[in-house]
Amino acid sequence: MNQNEYWNSVAEEKNFTTVLDVELFSKYVSKDCKILDVGCGYGRILNELAEAGFTDLTGVDSAKNMIKRGLREYPELNLVANPDGVIPFENNFFDAVILFGVLTCVPDNESQQELLNNIKKVLKPGGIIYINDFLLNSGFKRRLFYKKAQKKTGIYGAFKTYDGATVRHHAEDYILELLSGFKTLDYKKFVIPTMNGNKSNSFGFIGELKK
Repeated sequence: MNQNEYWNSVAEEKNFTTVLDVELFSKYVSKDCKILDVGCGYGRILNELAEAGFTDLTGVDSAKNMIKRGLREYPELNLVANPDGVIPFENNFFDAVILFGVLTCVPDNESQQELLNNIKKVLKPGGIIYINDFLLNSGFKRRLFYKKAQKKTGIYGAFKTYDGATVRHHAEDYILELLSGFKTLDYKKFVIPTMNGNKSNSFGFIGELKK
């Protein structure tokens, strides 16, 4: 089962846990800005933004069943399926892009860098990115788990969940290097539950696209 097949198969049952800080986001993005949620899932984050008064919201997700669920639960949202993974918008189109719990679903370095490059294309110069995702967890048992999983995935921190998804927890220095094309405006670390109910180290990053 590939990643798209997995997410289509669980679209009705998974509830995501990454945390939106609306007050923080509002410091850098005004309510009328054009905002794109890449990997929007069923539209949970965009709905929170809409309830907070943001008005120009678009979401894309490669899993068409996630989009179907989102349009049913939040019919007022503009949600678009992009099963090929291409971000279907013109260059320099959006003021801000949200990327919540997406890097974890794109395990390999090359694909993550390609995703960030495509996001940079659709962002306006000086545009804002807001990322929330998972970091590596410490502890002897967790390190053994990552090392064992690495033999199958080839990536330290990447592993298969009990129900067949391949996900990744990231080293902090890797994440900061990946996001080096953005000027850091805010960066925080915290702990949140995963979609399967396990606690994990996580981070929130807000950055400005370097000109």
